Amino acid sequence: MEELLVFGGSGSRRLTSAICRHLEVAPGDGEVIRFSDGNLFVKANQNVRGRHVYVVQSTVFPANDNFMELLFWIDAFKRASAASVTVLMPYFSYGKADKKDEPRVSIRARVCAEAIEAAGAARVVTMDLHAPQIQGFFTLPVDDLYALPLLAEAIGTGEDLVVVSPDVGFAKQARKYATRLGAPLAIADKERVDHSEAARVIDLIGDVDGRDAVIVDDFTITAGTLAEVAEALIARGARSVRAAVTHGVFTGKSMERLDDSPISRLYVTDTVENQPVRLSAKVETVSVAPLFAEAIGRIHRRESISVLFQ
Repeated sequence: MEELLVFGGSGSRRLTSAICRHLEVAPGDGEVIRFSDGNLFVKANQNVRGRHVYVVQSTVFPANDNFMELLFWIDAFKRASAASVTVLMPYFSYGKADKKDEPRVSIRARVCAEAIEAAGAARVVTMDLHAPQIQGFFTLPVDDLYALPLLAEAIGTGEDLVVVSPDVGFAKQARKYATRLGAPLAIADKERVDHSEAARVIDLIGDVDGRDAVIVDDFTITAGTLAEVAEALIARGARSVRAAVTHGVFTGKSMERLDDSPISRLYVTDTVENQPVRLSAKVETVSVAPLFAEAIGRIHRRESISVLFQ
């Protein structure tokens, strides 16, 4: 691990420290300065010449600042003659913008992918992209890790467990949870009519009567969908409701909605750590640091990381 350096951006300092503990290396020494006019300044305070650098940065809270900071880190390391720069982006906030689904709009995920490449990244490691095809926006290697094994372990197994997808779009991934947990699958049919981040559940496919339901999803922002699906599950006879979400992107009144909902426990990972709200006692955080540390180690030793996708 002599040539390995792991730096953390402003969006993932705690996760970076946890990753470094697993790798048994010290976090890289760097600094970020925010000037009064909004400009960002980044600097590595140690020699990176000829070293393989790994920079950890989730691009959220604030999304634009953290994304620009990430680009500046990549450029700084390349200009300091790092042998390579690998980006670890636990949560890619613009991953939701993966298609042109209405006139005169930008495919923002593609723009961000091109910017990361132009800045000089050699590889990207991320987790639970909103759409797997986003990997195709890059021409460099992309490893999209899964939080499923860690969240499934936190959920545990149960005789009367049922896994619930909050919409048809996540059904394929939810089925993987169901298979892993040995449970049947139910699917909520929801409708989203605008950009208000609110959705309406209009139907529920599957039997949840008398069962312990677990809603699974890749991210939540307002907790509105989770709360509404939970209400629908209780109305259909579910005995209890929990939820497991990879990215806890909590804003506004999300915690109030969670506390007022029938959800007894919400499992989230630590891919997002700068939420502007105080987390509810119902939220339980599962760390993905071991998974990212293993990915870094395998990439650094030029070993296959396919075992991490099993």
